[in-house]
Amino acid sequence: MKDIVPLAIGAAAGGLLLREHSMRTKAERLSAATLETLLNAIDANDAITGAHVRRVATYALKLGEGAGLDERTLRSVERVAIFHDIGKLHGALTDIFHEQTKLTPEERRAVMTHPQRGAEVLAPLEGFFPDLPKGVAAHHERWDGKGYPRGLKGKRIPLVARVVSIADAFDAITHRRRYSHARSFSEAIRAIEDGRGTQFDPDLVDVFLSPPVRARIEEAMREANRPHKNHRNRRRGEVQRAPDVTFRWRPRSDESRAQGHQP
Repeated sequence: MKDIVPLAIGAAAGGLLLREHSMRTKAERLSAATLETLLNAIDANDAITGAHVRRVATYALKLGEGAGLDERTLRSVERVAIFHDIGKLHGALTDIFHEQTKLTPEERRAVMTHPQRGAEVLAPLEGFFPDLPKGVAAHHERWDGKGYPRGLKGKRIPLVARVVSIADAFDAITHRRRYSHARSFSEAIRAIEDGRGTQFDPDLVDVFLSPPVRARIEEAMREANRPHKNHRNRRRGEVQRAPDVTFRWRPRSDESRAQGHQP
């Protein structure tokens, strides 16, 4: 009889652990499915932004790897990069970003609301991804404190946002926007260097400009611009498929990848 009690207690504890593991797995799948749904919404509403955020995620991960960030932080960098512009999916802002004229002062003020709007959209996921809303809110902060929306300075800016900020600026320079023409890789490199210690974290800029990371960034940029056989002619308005993401709730099959299905 004495031997039965410990066995019963062990069995109950084992069952509790299994239930906790099952609940944790379901919660992780749910959070990943939510992120994937949001990414699908970005693609459906604005394919150009969908391609932009994936390119930014690719560059940000190259920078983060070069900086020696651990795997957990790299995944946070990826999520913030993917969703940094989700606040632009707002009726008034969408119209502004798709007009072909130069931004007016009023439009510029409206655009500057998108980091905080994005943080508010993502706030319900803070329990799963604590760094996500804060990182999105801070991706336009500057190292010298002259950014927005809060005017954070230096290391008060979340690390993931500092990484994404450089990647975002690089992609903005090397891809055409309504208010600017695409510039070359070397011009983008000079712009990042010019922002060292003012717009950007100087240590991260040094990593970005280091020969190994610079080479990986350049190769990633070329890959993003390279035509693929599964894409229509870019002149017809088709946005090239950007790199895949790691937070999928269900891995994509090889057949789906080969057919070039959108995530």
